[in-house]
Amino acid sequence: MNKKLLVLSICLSVIIWICGGFGVLYIKDKMAKQVFSESLLLKNDDFLEKEEAIPDLKEIIREAQKKVVMVELDDGSVGSGFLYNNKGDIITNAHVINGSKSVKIRTTDAKGFEGRVIGMSTETDVAVVRVDGLKETEPLPLSPSLKLEIGDEILALGSPLGFQNTVTTGIISGTDRELHVDPYVYENVYQISAPIAPGNSGGPLIDRQTGMVVGINSARIEQGNIGFSIPMNSVLPLVNSWSETPMKNLPAPSKADVSAEINENEMLETSDYLVTYFIESIHYRDFVTAYSLLGSKWQTNMDYDTFRRRYLNTISISITDLKTEVRNNHILVKTALTAKERNGREQVTNNYKVNFEVAYENDQAKIITEKKIE
Repeated sequence: MNKKLLVLSICLSVIIWICGGFGVLYIKDKMAKQVFSESLLLKNDDFLEKEEAIPDLKEIIREAQKKVVMVELDDGSVGSGFLYNNKGDIITNAHVINGSKSVKIRTTDAKGFEGRVIGMSTETDVAVVRVDGLKETEPLPLSPSLKLEIGDEILALGSPLGFQNTVTTGIISGTDRELHVDPYVYENVYQISAPIAPGNSGGPLIDRQTGMVVGINSARIEQGNIGFSIPMNSVLPLVNSWSETPMKNLPAPSKADVSAEINENEMLETSDYLVTYFIESIHYRDFVTAYSLLGSKWQTNMDYDTFRRRYLNTISISITDLKTEVRNNHILVKTALTAKERNGREQVTNNYKVNFEVAYENDQAKIITEKKIE
């Protein structure tokens, strides 16, 4: 009997050892698969993180607009520029400066600064303006080593026709283009599909994927509205040299004209855009921008605080119909508006018909009058 128990005990021990061995192998295999699965998940997470690394479009625009400025000359002409270092240096086009020793710089929060030109080329269409009031302000990030290819998405920022904070989108539609606009020679420049207009010159060309500046918007061909942007890598050494050692004597003004005269169709389109922009500014309660679109005579007769009070009870406003027509030396823009307004404790919806007159002051389109139609 003891012998049988011994044999049975041995058999059970062998069975336990065999089961234990299989168990260890099973657990080992299971853990290996789990680790492999987790590594795949980590890979996927890394991929998602790379995907999420692409900045949000609105965030790119919001951050860039803070460092893009309007450049104003004494003759009323305007262009664009952008902050590129913490010295308060603004990059723009030479044809924007056009021989001026000092210019006015206006930021998107409506602050004005005096700027002095510390560098300007007579061959390459680039200039630098130093603004002491913008020292230690964070500049736009540059990516001079990045070379864009056809099809890459881009953003063009600036002040076309004086409309500050304008953003257009497009793609690189050509590379290594060459053109000559006396006295400037443009070599190896980007051709872009993003619409640009007079006043865009000097603004930054931004890579959609990184949010970094890759070029300076500089010229356009009216037929087909083709724009051209100078790559940063071709001008940065020159710009840096001026920043380190400002020019003592600036070259004489050029007679370059890289912006075609505004024809009647452009005037109509501009007036349409101007009035739409005005109403949108009221809708978003950006009264500073809306007021800046008014003509000088209107602003003389109505100060900003009075203008602002007119719309304090406006909750929302939109254009339901808009028509433009030429009237002698100005454009008449006929609009139908729908406004939600506060009336005491109530909210009411009112419909208005308003005619706006648009004319040019110092080559800038401005709303000179408005008239409600009963």
